[in-house]
Amino acid sequence: MDHFDWHQAKAALDWQRELGVTDAIGEDPINRYELPDQIAKPKPKVAAKPSDVQPTPVPVMRTDVIKAAESAAKAANDLVALRAAIAAYPHCDLQKGAKNLVFSDGTPDARVMIIGEAPGRDEDIQGKPFVGRAGQLLDKMLAAIDLSRGDGVYITNILPYRPPQNRDPKPDEVAMMMPFVRRHIELAAPDVLVCMGNHSCHAILGKRGITKLRGQWDQAMGKPVLPMLHPAYLLRQPQAKKNAWADLLSLKSWLKET
Repeated sequence: MDHFDWHQAKAALDWQRELGVTDAIGEDPINRYELPDQIAKPKPKVAAKPSDVQPTPVPVMRTDVIKAAESAAKAANDLVALRAAIAAYPHCDLQKGAKNLVFSDGTPDARVMIIGEAPGRDEDIQGKPFVGRAGQLLDKMLAAIDLSRGDGVYITNILPYRPPQNRDPKPDEVAMMMPFVRRHIELAAPDVLVCMGNHSCHAILGKRGITKLRGQWDQAMGKPVLPMLHPAYLLRQPQAKKNAWADLLSLKSWLKET
């Protein structure tokens, strides 16, 4: 058959591929020793002038979004007003997919303020931080050093809304909510901050690497800060509970001495 239609040509090609054909060879031989002379040599590259180089655009957090958060946070004179300010803040897209704003739990005038990362599924449903499996473990950890939500502990998160699928907080989400976090700390006025998890430590201390940071006392916002492993991490890595126990004893000792 001299001429194939489209379907016949495709069938023939598929048949050749099944046979293992990888290259199409013509009927006439090619003298490849003559090819280099026929191939045009590449032109030498010319370095671009500085004026010709266009910088790669870098995403920048909008300053008006940050200023709006700072203004709203500053205007809040108590915790009730701060919660209302967060609820009215229109720039955090996480609010659109969340069931509830997760503001805080525990005793507002407590000496210890625990700052987690972001709400999970259970927290989103109940509107309170640390109420799922990780929260239940946290309650047991606190009870071991004679603390509880009702006595001596106040709890919040960096983000007040659950990220989709419990993904990690994004830098722009943390940046826009940090003015509210700072104001939250000012209004609650705890004696000590406990940052639980990597994202909490990065937001408060500007440092990453929770497994190295944990147990190492630091300072931020005029407060002593104790980084600790997140209870969710302890559920995945039970062998790390001994480190969490050491940190709890360090916190208990600090509270007793001060």
